[in-house]
Amino acid sequence: MKVNHGQEQNWNQHIRLYKNYLKLERGLAENTIVSYELDILKFYYYLRNNDLLIAVDQVGEEEVQHFLYAVSSVIAANTQSRIISGLKGFFNFLILEKYIEKSPMELIEIPKLGRSLPEVLSLEEIDLLVHQIDHGTAEGYRNRVIIETLYGCGLRVTELVSLRLSDLFFDEGFVRVIGKGSKHRFVPIGRETIGFINRYIGEIRVHQVVKKESSDIVFLNRRGGQLSRAMIFTLIKRLVLQAAIRKNVSPHTFRHSFATHLLENGADIRAIQLMLGHESITTTEIYTHVNRAHLRKVLSECHPRNTPEF
Repeated sequence: MKVNHGQEQNWNQHIRLYKNYLKLERGLAENTIVSYELDILKFYYYLRNNDLLIAVDQVGEEEVQHFLYAVSSVIAANTQSRIISGLKGFFNFLILEKYIEKSPMELIEIPKLGRSLPEVLSLEEIDLLVHQIDHGTAEGYRNRVIIETLYGCGLRVTELVSLRLSDLFFDEGFVRVIGKGSKHRFVPIGRETIGFINRYIGEIRVHQVVKKESSDIVFLNRRGGQLSRAMIFTLIKRLVLQAAIRKNVSPHTFRHSFATHLLENGADIRAIQLMLGHESITTTEIYTHVNRAHLRKVLSECHPRNTPEF
């Protein structure tokens, strides 16, 4: 494989400029920016590894089509859709900054995908997961509080690990959450979840040696530092395995369950949108589909015309 260092530098420069644009002008969160960068790098590495690397301003539709054809057999349709969307954003930025005149993505369509319903845990399944935790240890109790907070507030995993002591407004019944794009929102929190967090802070966290940079972070690891997203994923995967729950469960599943259970119990969709921090109501509306599935199940199981006698 021939490596053209000039072309590599050309791509690195434009990707760096795009990342600065996403951060400074679009105000996107670091995790979001990293995701955009990774999708662009997939295209870049495809060109480089196949001796097709050319300057960014020389890329045409043909190179894009070859790349999409090559990855279509190894990645899922929703991932393809995300990559196309990311590349469109990158080349549109280059047009905006007058590095190129025409986007090679102009005629590339994003495939229409069916909206898949999110996995949801029942209250009984959440209790089953909680029962797998050894509440007699400091780490075990912290893990219990993490589960209660994920489900009790509908937080994203990044929002959970970033939650600060100074974000807790328990007298008012709210926590302040820093969501996507560093946007702040206030999420109501129930008395039971407040009780769990207060006990963790007052009986467990207070006895830890806390790293200076994590002094305001609520949930700490054994070394007194901020928990990572990966630690939360690992914790939940372990609990799901122990509970023998046959569902694809992640930290985000508790957020889905939070929204679905609220909707099933009569909450207003607009209120759920505000609590979840969705910019668009259409993002929240997926839970109305979940709710309809629940209603169909209720009808099937409870209506006398759907019982076995009929």
